[in-house]
Amino acid sequence: MQTQVKIQQRNWKPIIKELEVALGAKNVIKRQEELITYECDGLASYRERPALAVLPRTTEQVAAAVKICNKYNLPFIARGSGTGLSGGALPVEDCVLIVTSMMRQILNTDLENQRIVVQPGVINSWVTQSISGAGFYYAPDPSSQIICSIGGNVAENSGGVHCLKYGVTTNHVFGLKIVTPEGDIVDLGGQVPEMPGYDLTGIFVGSEGTLGIATEITLRILKTAESICVLLADFTSVEAAGASVADIISAGIIPGGMEIMDNLSINAVEDVVKTNCYPRDAVSILLVEIDGLEVEVAANKQRVMEICQRNGARNVTSAADAEMRLKLWKGRKAAFAAAGHISPDYYVQDGVIPRTQLPYVLKEIEELSQKSGYRIANVFHAGDGNLHPLILYNNAVPGELEKVEAVGGEILKLCVRVGGSISGEHGIGAEKRCYMPDMFTDADLETMQWVREVFNPQGLANPGKIFPTPRTCGEAAQAMASVSKKLGTIPGVERY
Repeated sequence: MQTQVKIQQRNWKPIIKELEVALGAKNVIKRQEELITYECDGLASYRERPALAVLPRTTEQVAAAVKICNKYNLPFIARGSGTGLSGGALPVEDCVLIVTSMMRQILNTDLENQRIVVQPGVINSWVTQSISGAGFYYAPDPSSQIICSIGGNVAENSGGVHCLKYGVTTNHVFGLKIVTPEGDIVDLGGQVPEMPGYDLTGIFVGSEGTLGIATEITLRILKTAESICVLLADFTSVEAAGASVADIISAGIIPGGMEIMDNLSINAVEDVVKTNCYPRDAVSILLVEIDGLEVEVAANKQRVMEICQRNGARNVTSAADAEMRLKLWKGRKAAFAAAGHISPDYYVQDGVIPRTQLPYVLKEIEELSQKSGYRIANVFHAGDGNLHPLILYNNAVPGELEKVEAVGGEILKLCVRVGGSISGEHGIGAEKRCYMPDMFTDADLETMQWVREVFNPQGLANPGKIFPTPRTCGEAAQAMASVSKKLGTIPGVERY
C-alpha cells in the first residue's frame, strides 16, 4: 500500500502536452480537485491520488497513452467504473490512470452465432438490455452489474448470482483486443470458444490489468431459458441453509443460482429495499433459481422444496413471474449497499470454500465475530461456496481498520485451511496480495511472476498488485495513520 505522500519532482509539462496531442486536451485530467474522483476504487479505505488521468475513446488512443507512459517510464493503471473491492484500480505514486469509462460502444451483435463485441466501458447490464428483446442475455451478473463495466469484469474475472451454472467471466469471453504494456495492439482468442495455440485469453482474463488493457471484448451470449422459477426458503439456522445447498447439488440439480443471506443482511435489505418478501425473523434465507425446459423446472422445483423442508425450512415460497423474480433478486443484489445503513463502514471479504464445508465455516465465522466484537453479516454465492462476509465497523475510531483487516485475514486463512481460495471474484489487488503465500508456494508465485514479466517486462502496468511485497497486511492502515499526523510540516509535500 502506498503512503499518502507525494513529492513533486518530475517535470509533467511535456508529458501532459504529449497526452493532450494524442487524446485531446479535454480528455486529460490534471487538476487536483478533479483527480480526487480517482483516488480509490470500491475499497475506499485505501487511497492514493494519481498524477494524471486520461479518458481514451478508442484502442489507438489507449495505445498512444501507454506508449507515452513507456517513453517517460511512468506506471499506468487501467480503471473502469471503479467498483472493484480489492484495490485493483488503486493508483500508485506518480502514475497515469487510463480510465476506459468513455469507451462504451457496443460494436457488433451477432445473434446467430451468440456473440457480441463491446468496448470495456460498456456497463454489464447494458449487454443484456441490448439483446433481451431478441430473447438473449449475458450470464455473468455481479451485484454491481448496473454500474460495473465489462472491462473491469474481465480484469477481475467477475462472477455473480448465476456463476454456479453458467460460469464466471472467463467462461463467456471468446476473444480480446488488447493494448500490451509496451503499447502494441494484439488480438487474443477469436470469435469461437476454442482457438489453437496457447490460451492467452484465459491468461489475460483475471490478470487485473497487469498484462495489458482490454479495448474490445467478444462475449458469449445465451438464449433465455424456456422457464424460470425462484424459490425462497427460510431457516432457523445458517448451517441448515448451507446443508440444503450441499444436498441440492448432491441430488444432481444444478440451479441457475443459489444465494444465502443471514438475519443481519435480511433486515438491512428490508429496511432499505422494502421487498416485503424476506421474513425478518428468519435466521437465514436461501434463494434458489431453477431454469431450463418447463418440465425440467417443474420437477426440480419439487425436489428442491423437499430438500429444504427436510433440512428444517420453515417455509418455501416460489416465484415464476418475471416481476416477482426480479423483486427477490433485487434484495440480494442490494445487500452490500444496505449494509451501509446499519454501520458507518464495512469491510467485505471474498473467500471460497468447498460447499461441504459451509456449515463448519459459517460457525467459525460466527465464533470469530463474537471473539473480535465485530458484527459480521453473511451474504454469499452459496452454490459455488463464494463467501462475502461483511465486517461492520466504524472507521472514524482510530485503529479500527487495522483490526478489521486482521479479522478479514483470519477468514481468508480459514478458507484456505478447508481447501478453498482467498478470492472468488473480487481479485487480489492491493488488499489481499500479502495472503498469497498462504495459498501458493514460492515456486508457484515465481512462476506467475514469469508470466507477468513476459507481458510486462518494465513492470509499468498496474504495479504493486496481486503479488506480495515485504509489507505485511495491516501496515497500509498504520502507514496512513502515521503519515496523516506528519503531513503539513514537510516542505514540497501535498496532503491528499
